[in-house]
Amino acid sequence: MKSGDEELVASAQKGDRRAFEELVDRHKQKAYHIAFDFARDREEAKDLSQDAFLKAFMNLKKFDGRSGFYTWFYRILVNCCLDQQRRGRGWRRLLGWRDRREESPDEPDPVEQTPAPFTDPADVLDEEQRMSRVWELVETLSPQQRAAVTLSCREGMATKEIAAVLGLSEATVRVHLHRALATLRRRIGDGA
Repeated sequence: MKSGDEELVASAQKGDRRAFEELVDRHKQKAYHIAFDFARDREEAKDLSQDAFLKAFMNLKKFDGRSGFYTWFYRILVNCCLDQQRRGRGWRRLLGWRDRREESPDEPDPVEQTPAPFTDPADVLDEEQRMSRVWELVETLSPQQRAAVTLSCREGMATKEIAAVLGLSEATVRVHLHRALATLRRRIGDGA
């Protein structure tokens, strides 16, 4: 039976490197995907997720267990991404929904194993173009609003999780999401 994150953290805090390596193995794919959603660049996403794991390792003694390791680590990761973004290298482009397997070719593609229902290619293209435009507009939002939208829409996180990751209250996250949605609706309606 696999140890839980809490047990691995306790072992890692006592100097067990293998325990920390197990934590990295458990969370590295999701960390990469979150970083990629921010950076939109494979190499930069790898660097960001590695930087976050390094910061987590260096600060592991400070982890007090008030939140889960997952929440604590992803807060570090998102802060790394936001810092990178503030330096002007992140969010260069936001091209809409992209199949993450393009970025991780070693993963088996479950789509190949499941027959697809018939979909009109023109409808798919229209939807992809609409989503591409929406994500281009997301790029114009404030960093906090972009982070909240990305974590909510792309990562499927609940408001409570987003609040923990961003270090904000749930009410503030809801305000960021509400304002982002209002801004996006206005800009889409204006044809911006």
